[in-house]
Amino acid sequence: ESVPGVIITQHSGDGKANQYFVRGYNLDHGTDFGVFVDGMPVNNRAHAHGQGYTDINFIIPEFVQQLDYEKGPFSAKRGDMTTAGAAEFTLVTELQHGFAGVTIGEDNYWRGVFGDSVEAWGGVLTFGGEATYYEGPWVLDEDASRFNGIVRWHRGDEDNFFNITFLGSQGEWRATDQIPMRAVAGGQIDRFGYIDPTDGGESQRYSLSTSFGMRNQDTVIRGKAWAGYYDLDLFSNFTYFLDDPVNGDQFHQSDARGFAGADFAVDLENRQIFNAGTTYTFGFQTQNDWISDLGLSHTVGRNELSTVREDDVFIGSYSLYAESKTTWSEWFRTEAGVRGDLFVSDVDSDLPANSGGEVDAMIVPKLNLIFSPGEHHEYYLNLGGGFHSNDPRGVNLKIDPNTGAPAQSVDPLVRTWGAELGTRSQWTQCFTTTIAVWSLFNDSELIYVGDAGNVEAGPATTRYGVEFAGYYRPNSWLGIDAEVSLAEGRYNDIWSTGGPWVENQVPVVISSGITLGGGPGFFGSLRGRYFCERPLTATKGVQGSDSFMVNARAGYRTENWELALDCLNLL
Repeated sequence: ESVPGVIITQHSGDGKANQYFVRGYNLDHGTDFGVFVDGMPVNNRAHAHGQGYTDINFIIPEFVQQLDYEKGPFSAKRGDMTTAGAAEFTLVTELQHGFAGVTIGEDNYWRGVFGDSVEAWGGVLTFGGEATYYEGPWVLDEDASRFNGIVRWHRGDEDNFFNITFLGSQGEWRATDQIPMRAVAGGQIDRFGYIDPTDGGESQRYSLSTSFGMRNQDTVIRGKAWAGYYDLDLFSNFTYFLDDPVNGDQFHQSDARGFAGADFAVDLENRQIFNAGTTYTFGFQTQNDWISDLGLSHTVGRNELSTVREDDVFIGSYSLYAESKTTWSEWFRTEAGVRGDLFVSDVDSDLPANSGGEVDAMIVPKLNLIFSPGEHHEYYLNLGGGFHSNDPRGVNLKIDPNTGAPAQSVDPLVRTWGAELGTRSQWTQCFTTTIAVWSLFNDSELIYVGDAGNVEAGPATTRYGVEFAGYYRPNSWLGIDAEVSLAEGRYNDIWSTGGPWVENQVPVVISSGITLGGGPGFFGSLRGRYFCERPLTATKGVQGSDSFMVNARAGYRTENWELALDCLNLL
């Protein structure tokens, strides 16, 4: 939530991927918001629980050096599943000091973390780990445990460097899923109670990545490559006894995959075009997933009753992009780019009719115009295209595995066009603001289907909104910020959807906070977050309730230690 206007919530247990809300989108567990760690994409294509499933539980916050974000499909280096935006975590190359920390909280919350850097093999070896356990406020203890680790060796400086990084994560949990309101109102179960005590899951993720950089005068070469393994076993029961009054409706989603990819780019700096200084960037990216036992089955108490479908899937993408950043004058510069993506997929299904392969391609242009008429004000106009891929199982779908009836397939790639007009202003040395007006035109959206526990390709939509952010820091120990996001999403064909409103969109998001303390001594913060009612149906006949949450933090620090108290959800 460091990204302005972003809401992140937990759903069905702390071990599961979070749910994301950006610019009015309910992105479920990722879909159209790309997340990267040192260039490595985290969004999982053709995932068992939904396209774009993004689990960032493997990141240890203390090892994040920088978080960069973008809104909209306006960067040539961003491709699949980044139409709403993207965020990239850059991990530390060296810790200035070793550290260790312990957190103890209500409902039997425990967390331990440590890290250090030492000189080794002509470079710097950075390592650390994290262990967490949480029972939660539920009647059924969540028993959520996770272990994360990082080892990185780095050598070089900002221009010429090489590193290799191992990341590992393993977690398991029990989940108290959504429960019937009438069961709570009737006194059958507590507000924090449960119906199915066997919901939950376990997951693990391991990756080995490397990156390098080389500079030769005005030419910069950068490269990243990675490979890893991920698996998930998820047990959910959203409707309990609606479909099967005897055994219940629990289902098991399984995903086991190997993944590998690379990202290479060349920057040609200080070039000239029509007597204007420009930097050219040319890049190649690839991402590949080999998924086995991609399954959906009907279970009871985590024991399988029947298999709905089981597939082996390969999906690979191969991308080229080019971009030029040109300064035409002191007050005007441009960023123009184009990107081409080739997608190849193959599905081997237990139902032969749903097997097959597909090849598709997409070319999208990008253009950003930046005007700086004064030293403290900047205006910009961003135009560009983006896209997201659909699950290859849906692309090759011919027969519904649940009913055996003929089924409608979806397009492999779906295009989006976007536009954004905004301004960035630094009114004084301590006060800055940003304002943006944006719109997105989607040929199809990925819609979350709660009863099925996954996403499906939905109809075309038009989205638009306004964002404001203000930051005030009069001195080193006081900071005040406020962010407001207003958004609206409408279906283009209201006759086929039964109404104009995109379900689960969040029209209003407001967050604000105050931070005290910038060095040794006492420190504190107070933050509030609000999002308004949201339509659960296309007619707004059913509305989800609004939410307002306040968190506070206070503590004391010296150069060598820190003691803090966090109070979450004060109201």
